[in-house]
Amino acid sequence: MYSFRQRIITWLILIMIILYILYSSNLLLLTTEKRDCSTNVRLDAAADEKLEMISTGNISKTTSSIIEKEVSNEKKMKQNKTTKEEEEQEQDEDEEELSIDDLSQRQDTEIKHIVFGIAASSNLWNIRKEYIKVWWKPNETRGVVWMDQRVKTRDDEDLPDIQISGDTSRFKYTNRQGQRSALRISRIVTETLKLGLEDVRWFMMGDDDTVFMVDNVVRVLSKYDHTQFYYVGSSSESHVQNIHFSYGMAYGGGGFAISYPLAKELAKMQDRCIQRYPALYGSDDRMQACMAELGVPLTKEAGFHQVINTLH
Repeated sequence: MYSFRQRIITWLILIMIILYILYSSNLLLLTTEKRDCSTNVRLDAAADEKLEMISTGNISKTTSSIIEKEVSNEKKMKQNKTTKEEEEQEQDEDEEELSIDDLSQRQDTEIKHIVFGIAASSNLWNIRKEYIKVWWKPNETRGVVWMDQRVKTRDDEDLPDIQISGDTSRFKYTNRQGQRSALRISRIVTETLKLGLEDVRWFMMGDDDTVFMVDNVVRVLSKYDHTQFYYVGSSSESHVQNIHFSYGMAYGGGGFAISYPLAKELAKMQDRCIQRYPALYGSDDRMQACMAELGVPLTKEAGFHQVINTLH
């Protein structure tokens, strides 16, 4: 029994001695450290090692020259790779930061492609026409003022053409707080379309006291594909008005735009749509009701300001 234990102890000692010898001779690496596989780390380490060999004088001049060239080439490769990565990153950032205004240039929309439909009343025409004179550009802007009845005009005033709205007496209107003129005004986009004007991309709807910054209108509408269905405008700046009506409705006082294809679809169904909503208050919510039936949501542009004046 004693001799058996002695043999075990002897074998254990021998095994430990053998392991120590193997470890000392680097044949056995007892380490769990992971090697860094980074390309940059390997290049830097190799370059440092070669430079160290040169500085200590452990290699010949010929070998030293070769190593210096290799180190120089490795550094150039690393710099080129870094520069290329930076350029790719900058290119990606430029593409991400490409503004919608830059994209708008592809649409090439101009002022001649926009037709303004202006809702007006004969009772207020002498006052409201002064607002129109502020922004209207004779021989540049295109549009029509839609009236309830004829008014006196002068040729030297350089105002838009005046048309009389169609008869809306056949439509029901049951809202006690509103006015029947809302029915007439809600049909202005359709009636302007039926004039058959050429090269139209957008119909811009507004009231006779709406002041348009025409260049801004062109720039904003140029952001959108005029061949698609677009209903562009903004909600009111009055929280109470938005609660009463809708945050998803474009307010006529601030103006709103309808793309030509959408106007064509609207014209096919608007009269029937109007008949379905006799209790609505104004022309704005009637337009939104028809847009909802066509499945077209409001595309909001904050520049279309609608401010409700509560002081009378």
